[in-house]
Order: sequence, then structure tokens, then C-alpha cells
Amino acid sequence: MKLILPAALRGRIEAEARASFPRECCGLIEGIRAGDDARAFTIHPARNIAQRDDRFEIAPENHFTALKAARKNGRDLIGCYHSHPGGNAEPSAHDLQGAGEEDFLWLIARLSDRLEPVALAAFVYCAASFFPVELTDEEGADLVTSSGKARR
Repeated sequence: MKLILPAALRGRIEAEARASFPRECCGLIEGIRAGDDARAFTIHPARNIAQRDDRFEIAPENHFTALKAARKNGRDLIGCYHSHPGGNAEPSAHDLQGAGEEDFLWLIARLSDRLEPVALAAFVYCAASFFPVELTDEEGADLVTSSGKARR
């Protein structure tokens, strides 16, 4: 599976992760799926209502607003994103406990502080597990795997 995430959207997620540090940022991804490929068209930043800094919970009103916008645009909510301040760019045990929608994409932004580069990795939730997804900014561009290594 491949997720096409335009550079502008990636930049917005990275900026949001930095601005929210040391709390997790979160939001939803609006896009389309075609076979094994998915394309993000916009993101919907959400208020994180989790009590702990190292957790995320999307505010229900933000979820409904994003869902209405996606439907109006003829698209779907294909995934979510959140940051792991000081953590890894991979799903945590808590992420696995909170996941439930089959074939839903998860983008995780890892950063150790506001000034460090942000590592972004993509996964799909399927059969009660997460699996890495190739991440690219445009069709035909270099792909970045969940390990963060570029390949051609």
C-alpha cells in the first residue's frame, strides 16, 4: 500500500507537531483510495482532549466537522495523524488499543523537541495489527518507508 501525501500537507503536520510539543497533536486525513493507493487531499487538525500529554483523543465536534467536509467534497476520512513527542515514529501499544477501523491509515510524527527534524511514518490498521505503508509526496516521487529511509 502507498499513501500520497503532498509536501504542503506534510509540512502542516510537522508544524502542528512542533507547535503542540510536548503534547501530542492530532487530526484527520481527508482523501480517496484507489486499489492499494491512497491520496490525501487535506488534513483536519483537531483539538486533543486527552488528559495526558502522551496520548491523543480527537474532539468529537472536530471529527464530525471533518466528516461533513469530506462528504461535501466527495471524499472520505481515510486516516488520522498524531505526534509522538520524544517517542518513536511507530504505533504504540496505546495506539493499538485505540485502533479499530479496518484499513484506516495512521500517520505518526516523531520529534524529540521543537527544533529537531520531524520523522513521519505511515501505517494501516488491518486484522488487529498495524502494517507499514509507503509514503510519498507525489506520484512517481521517491518513496519513504516507515523506517524513514528513501528509496527509488
